[in-house]
Amino acid sequence: MKPGKFDATVLTLGFAFLYIPIIILVIYSFNDSKLVTVWGGFSLKWYSQMWSNDGLMNAGWVTLRVGLLSASLGTVLGTLTALALVRFNKFPGRLLFSGMVYAPLVMPEVITGLSLLLLFVAIGLDRSLLTVTIAHTTFTMCYVAIVVQSRLLTFDRSLEEAALDLGCPPVKTFFKITLPLILPAVISGWMLAFTLSLDDLVIASFTTGPGATTLPIKIYSQVRLGVTPEINAVCSILIAIVTVGVIIASITTKRHELQRQRDEHFAAAAP
Repeated sequence: MKPGKFDATVLTLGFAFLYIPIIILVIYSFNDSKLVTVWGGFSLKWYSQMWSNDGLMNAGWVTLRVGLLSASLGTVLGTLTALALVRFNKFPGRLLFSGMVYAPLVMPEVITGLSLLLLFVAIGLDRSLLTVTIAHTTFTMCYVAIVVQSRLLTFDRSLEEAALDLGCPPVKTFFKITLPLILPAVISGWMLAFTLSLDDLVIASFTTGPGATTLPIKIYSQVRLGVTPEINAVCSILIAIVTVGVIIASITTKRHELQRQRDEHFAAAAP
C-alpha cells in the first residue's frame, strides 16, 4: 500500500472513531421513541421537553455563566502571564513561576480539584458559583498562556519600538499595536478556555456547591440512572455551541491573518 493511501486510511479511521459516535448522538436526539437505541421516527419533542426541564436549564445557565466568567478572567490572566514569560526573560523566581503556570497542564484533574477543595475549606470559603469560577479560571489560564505565548515568540517588536520612539506610552502601545496583532491568539485562547470550562466534570465536582451544579455534573448524575433522549438533546446543543464557536474563531483568525498580510504588503510597497 502506498504511503499516501495508508495515511488517508489512518486519518479516515481516526476521524470515524472520533466523530461517528457524536453524529449518532445528534441523530438520536431527534428520535421520537423513549428508547435511545430504537428509532421511532423524527421528532423535536425532546428538545421541547428539555427546555421545560428546570433542572437542566438551571444547570445549563450555571455552566454558561461559569464558562463566560472563567474564560474571560483566564484570558486576561493568561495573556499577562504570556507577556511576563516572553518579555521578561530574567527575573527572580521565573523558573518557579513558569513551573506553576504549566503544572495544571500535566497534573491529574483529581489532584487539582482536591487541592482547590482543601484550599477553599482552609480559608473558609463555601463552595458556590464563585469557587467553581475560580477553579476553572485556575486551569484555563494555563492554556491561554501557552497559546498567546506561541504568538508572542514570533511577534515583530520593531512595531512596538517604533511606536515608543514616536512618543506613544507603553500602555497605549500595548492596546494600539500589540493587542490587535496578537488578537487572533487571544480569541483562540478564550475559545479554548470556554470549551474546557463547558466540558469539565472532575474539577467542578470537587468545587461545586448547592445551587451551582454545572451541566456536566447534572448529565452525569442522570446518565447513571439511564440515558434519556433529553440528554441527547442537551448534548447536541452543546456540540452546536462549540462548533459555532470554533467556526467563528477560525473565521476571525483568518480575517486577521489576511489583514496582517495586506498591511505587510502595503508597508513593503511604500516608498
